[in-house]
Amino acid sequence: MDELKLPSYGGQAIIEGVLMRGEYAIAACMRAPDGNITIQKEKLTGVYTSSIKKIPFLRGLLILWDALGLGVKYLTISANVQTGEDEKLEGFSLYATLGFSLALSIVIFFLVPAAAIHWLQNPLGIDPWTGNLLEGMVRLILIILYIWGIGQIPDIKRVFTYHGAEHKTINAFEAGAELDPKTVKRYSLEHPRCGTSFILIVMVFSLVGFALIGPLPLGMRLLSRIILIPIIAGIAYEYIRWTSKNINNPVVRILSKPSMAMQKLTTREPSNEILEVAISAFKSMYELEMEINPKFKSQPLAEGITV
Repeated sequence: MDELKLPSYGGQAIIEGVLMRGEYAIAACMRAPDGNITIQKEKLTGVYTSSIKKIPFLRGLLILWDALGLGVKYLTISANVQTGEDEKLEGFSLYATLGFSLALSIVIFFLVPAAAIHWLQNPLGIDPWTGNLLEGMVRLILIILYIWGIGQIPDIKRVFTYHGAEHKTINAFEAGAELDPKTVKRYSLEHPRCGTSFILIVMVFSLVGFALIGPLPLGMRLLSRIILIPIIAGIAYEYIRWTSKNINNPVVRILSKPSMAMQKLTTREPSNEILEVAISAFKSMYELEMEINPKFKSQPLAEGITV
């Protein structure tokens, strides 16, 4: 029997919970105020099941956009679990919220640094090439300070703890370990496919890419930042895929050190109760994966894995 190739499982932290995504299914587990774990799961559709996900660069943009939509959806669900509210954010309102958040991020982290450095170049006697590099450095410092700053908020610290639990669970699974809190707790808080790593790679690639463009009028400079973001994001996505698949290579491990280190800003050591939620999310997702793809039932994933 041919060896079954495992999907690249991933996920994200939500409010008092964890969202886990597989190749065919997604599941979220949340700790309700009464202490019980609430479970929601569904089959993946759209770009996840189409041939588009095999097209390099294009797949990154579409998967990232859809993943952001799913993330916002389940963040809303997790908030409703905590408050008991019945409002749902979906359809147009979901994507309008997501679009506004992305637009605001582009303004703050891309357009503001570009405009600020452009206006300061002549008074400070900075040539355009150096100005582009400074712009990239300002952008990188801004995003690091932003992530560090929100990490000081108690509620966000709590979310980062669930983020750590998500990483530990996937690391334990990929190592073939038993999925119980005591065992999972021993695994790393960092993971090569983390979204925090992706953000850092986008910022570094944009620093290099925008620097190579050279001098431009202000209007064209701002327009270039907007137009090139999807291209840079697509390249960054493929880079993350490549490094995660080759993480055992010594050179790749060195290249990955900065992005892995940045994850220390967005992860915290989880308690056993929080690990229980992450493990439940992973098992719920995988149970649905097995229902959809019977191949998973015919061959064990890894010794010691319990589903």
